[in-house]
Amino acid sequence: MTVRLVCIRMSQLQPQNQLQQTSEPPLNVQELQFWLDKAAAWGQADSPDTRKDTCLHLSRLKDYLQLLLTHMNNMSSTTERMKTLPLLGQFLGRLCWNPYVTADATGRRLLLQCLWGLYSEHPGNALERKANQWIRKVLCQLATEEDDDAAALALMKRMGVSPKEYHLKVLKMMVALLQENIGKSCRSLVDLNQRCSCDNIRATSEACVPLVTCPEAALLIGALLQQPMTCVRAALSQDFLDALSSAYSSQCISLEEQAVVSLWYHNLSSLEDAVLSLLECVLTNTGSTPQELKQQLAQSLLPKACAQHCSIFLVANDIFRSFLKQTEGNESVKYLIQTFSSCFLRELARLQHKTSGSWKALFPQSPQSLLVPLLTRPSEMPREAWKHHLNWLSGSLQTLTEEEEEGDGDGSRSTRLEGHHKVFEAWFLLIQCAHWVQVAVWLLVTSDPEDCGPLLWLLTFYHHPTNRGHHRASQLVHAKEAWDHLHSLYSVSSCPLPVDRLQSLVTLLSPQPERPSLSPLFILNLLVNFAVFFQQSLSGSAEILQTVVNRSGLVNEAACVLRSLELRLNEDSCLSSDTNRVHLRINALQNTLTHMHAASDPAGNQAHAHINAQNQTAVSSSSTPPGSLQNDK
Repeated sequence: MTVRLVCIRMSQLQPQNQLQQTSEPPLNVQELQFWLDKAAAWGQADSPDTRKDTCLHLSRLKDYLQLLLTHMNNMSSTTERMKTLPLLGQFLGRLCWNPYVTADATGRRLLLQCLWGLYSEHPGNALERKANQWIRKVLCQLATEEDDDAAALALMKRMGVSPKEYHLKVLKMMVALLQENIGKSCRSLVDLNQRCSCDNIRATSEACVPLVTCPEAALLIGALLQQPMTCVRAALSQDFLDALSSAYSSQCISLEEQAVVSLWYHNLSSLEDAVLSLLECVLTNTGSTPQELKQQLAQSLLPKACAQHCSIFLVANDIFRSFLKQTEGNESVKYLIQTFSSCFLRELARLQHKTSGSWKALFPQSPQSLLVPLLTRPSEMPREAWKHHLNWLSGSLQTLTEEEEEGDGDGSRSTRLEGHHKVFEAWFLLIQCAHWVQVAVWLLVTSDPEDCGPLLWLLTFYHHPTNRGHHRASQLVHAKEAWDHLHSLYSVSSCPLPVDRLQSLVTLLSPQPERPSLSPLFILNLLVNFAVFFQQSLSGSAEILQTVVNRSGLVNEAACVLRSLELRLNEDSCLSSDTNRVHLRINALQNTLTHMHAASDPAGNQAHAHINAQNQTAVSSSSTPPGSLQNDK
């Protein structure tokens, strides 16, 4: 590579916006003396202390080089730069031969840009001509990787390797030696009076600060992160963790799954960034399907990390709790928490069977009496016990809310706050254990009128936990009214459908501002579950669903509820004893809603027609004859 090519390349590296005037703070010339002294000290000795000092100052040095570059670009000529900063050439020259600076991609780029800033394309005096000669020499040496160390050059020649290959081998050997250092721990010590070898771990992590983006150091970094914490001296350097977290979040490095989990375990800010990024991504992308959300959560590694480390789960759970409070029960946040908790509990089950004692460690703020009953999955008990179990849960939650209301009436402020906290934590746990909410909805489809009370109360509490304005009594009345309308509609075996029942249901799904209303999602959930599980013909179920969601304008919402139900049934088929029949009904109902959406969106008709043709092919190729769907019971 010629010097001219190097100079051209350096001009391409120089950002255009740095050529403009900026409002940077004035450059402190005394600070340049400080960094020159540092560079001189680093070059005079190669000791562990020197290497440690270089690594610790590398981030600040890059900031200073960036500031220096900005001020150099705001000067008109090399002469002005050299007169304003007479130590500049000596400072840059020393840095060029510091391997810790040149090994770092950002540091190397800034250093070379500063050199280019001293180069004069048309030198106007002796100073600029001398500067150009010096820069040509430095760039030539850097480009060809010449070394003043005659022994090193002789060794390269004897080995028959290029300088680049030689330096790469040296780097790999250095990484291997560092990895040997961390293979020892204080458990390896025979003599307790020996210096604790765990000191090597911290020293090695400090030495790795400039290497975090080097692929050759990936195994060493992974080994450092996964090193067992045998004593307090085995703690990793915070500078190393910060550099690694920054590189990972900006996608400058790729880490193995277990290394990512270990990074979150060691670095709280990195974990918080990961959880907040997940929340932001999910809440801004509202068009994701339930299956896509589940895949996104799995790819984030957070459920797996939470299952491996209680401390990671407590941090993530606390962030979810805060978001739930701030958004006052936003449905997207609730659904994210439900899906995350489902993934987390499944990962936990893969690791080991949890006892009630370990549940308390994971959910320290939850009412302890509700922990095991809510965290027990429906598949872990007989179907005959579900209704009794849910009635007990409903009664326990009702007692909590009554105690809260009593405290609001005549208790002290601390008593009121404690009551609110207990009710919120019970509700938060119910959201996390939404499998029981789904069971409650399913049981309502098959229940007699006299058995609905506790289940309706449970679902009303789930959708309206605060009883704000003391409206729960009227909300329960509306919930019972909605159930009555649905039960009557789906019990009709002949057409036409009762118009008054249909209209009343549509009215309940359309909240009125002048009166306390029930959550439309509550009624929509009931409607969809009746359509799927009630012993009504498929054609009749589809007609009721189609009529109600069309008049209430909730076609997309109903389709989302159907997809969520299908995903939950795929994960846990215990809700239905006839899985094939249920999935056929879900597919047929989804097809009905797709037709409705296509009819309201003419531009999408062609795409939906193609999808529907594929669905028809899938249904026709199934073991159930197409005609049998019309008479399905």
